[in-house]
Amino acid sequence: MTPRIVSLAALTVLELAPPEMVEVAARAGYQGVGLRLIPATAEEHHFPLLSDTGLLRQTRDRVRDTGLQVVDIEILRLRPETRVADDFVRVLEIGAELGASEVLVAGNDDDENRTIDNFAALCELARSYGLHPHLEFMPWTGVKNLSQASRIVGAVRAAGHDHACLLVDAFHLSRSASRLEDLAKVPREWMRYVQLCDVAGPIPDDMDEILREARSERLFPGDGDIDLRGMLAVLPVDVPLSLEIPTQRLRDQGVSARERARMALDRTRRLLDQ
Repeated sequence: MTPRIVSLAALTVLELAPPEMVEVAARAGYQGVGLRLIPATAEEHHFPLLSDTGLLRQTRDRVRDTGLQVVDIEILRLRPETRVADDFVRVLEIGAELGASEVLVAGNDDDENRTIDNFAALCELARSYGLHPHLEFMPWTGVKNLSQASRIVGAVRAAGHDHACLLVDAFHLSRSASRLEDLAKVPREWMRYVQLCDVAGPIPDDMDEILREARSERLFPGDGDIDLRGMLAVLPVDVPLSLEIPTQRLRDQGVSARERARMALDRTRRLLDQ
């Protein structure tokens, strides 16, 4: 066993309503959860925590009763048309109400300067809620790799937003061809949690295939080809790990969300013990 917080990400068990997800995580042995307040895509099945006050109350009560920590909320997208205060204040209010400390942010804008401005504005807004925005790089977005994300976060922190953070997802680290040597250079205080999973095979030539893998065909830690030991070796030893591991194949085979969550945690503990 390890004192490191391990959290269950929403994408791993996306079919579960938030109160059920919290219960599954607690029974499996997780210390935390990540809650998806905004759907990642228009097609995604979603539970409306922002608008359903009954669902929010049930989720808050289940978090309290289980003693789990809400590690992060997701997913805020910075787009060309984004108006930070108008678009995100309700999300941050709910995140604070649930006791979250981290916010997952995607940069869906090819204009890097505008992304810097919007991320800075988000950091300023989030400060009053005690939340730390984490910019996540994904190869199909406007923030494509570790180098670019580091540049943006560095610029925002240099402007006085010292709670601006960078989110490293093992999948995106691999599929963006980012390097562990560069990850080792990222200041540790920039990373308050990371996302863990695995994936097999070379980087696909087709971005649509990378996107498909990301959303439905990741592997449990140790079952793929990512150098997860090397990744963990250059990260803070106590950084919380969010297990974001969608496995559509197992779901199609009838493996329950509870069992998939347990399998993800077991594989992660095995990796940490090594």
